[in-house]
Amino acid sequence: MDKSLITTGMHWMRPGVAIAALALLAVSPAVAQTQALPRGAEKAPEALKPFIGAWDLDKLGAARECTVTFGTEAAGQGRQVRFPATCRRALPILTGVVAWDVVDGAPRLLDGHGKPVIVFSGKADPGRRGKGSDGADYGLDPTGHVRAQQRPAPAGAELAATAAARPTVVDPASAPAATTVPGRYTVMRQVGRDVCKLVLSTSPSANAGAFATSFDGLCPDTGLTIFSPVAWRYEAGRLELIARKGHKIELVFEGGQWRKDPAVGAPLMLKKVP
Repeated sequence: MDKSLITTGMHWMRPGVAIAALALLAVSPAVAQTQALPRGAEKAPEALKPFIGAWDLDKLGAARECTVTFGTEAAGQGRQVRFPATCRRALPILTGVVAWDVVDGAPRLLDGHGKPVIVFSGKADPGRRGKGSDGADYGLDPTGHVRAQQRPAPAGAELAATAAARPTVVDPASAPAATTVPGRYTVMRQVGRDVCKLVLSTSPSANAGAFATSFDGLCPDTGLTIFSPVAWRYEAGRLELIARKGHKIELVFEGGQWRKDPAVGAPLMLKKVP
């Protein structure tokens, strides 16, 4: 644009307004060149997010450059890669490229048979260098292009919650023998604080492969009375309490007592009464 037009068109504006208008004109081209992330980038696997989006690909030592976009859709033996048709003239090595993938943190451009055409370094600084099948060196530069937001590393509390929600692996060989399970138990929500008594009998129940169970006296625990256990089953080191309505709670044996597993929600422990 002719600067004289800007000057004459703004001589009547207040200085602050004129400066703001000039600033807008200055940044507009850069904004226009920013490419949006490919569809599905935010939902892609975390390991791929740093790579999804546009890159400036150039042949080192030559004034040849092209913008390639790593997409999320499946293509060939990897994921879709897009670039303008003119890129094949600027960088002939792209003629056979149809996909991209990542191996051990290193991005690769692949042909239709899944064979690497350019293999880049797994180290970013912030761009990457790679070797082409033509023997030439290539550079991959992300500068100025947006990337999907990576999920932050989970905090200790989140890791603990995830671990608690995962069923405990039980070795049946070291678990209590099935013959030792029936009996009278103290039910606890906290260690050492009884809430009621429960009897695991040897009488068959209406539930296949299970035995009858019932409270020994009144149980003041609202959660347990709503659950209303009527049967129990023991298999592969896991004790299962079955509610009147059919839902279940599993427990594993630790430290001389049974505890609910996975350890999510309100705690529940059973300790056999001698």
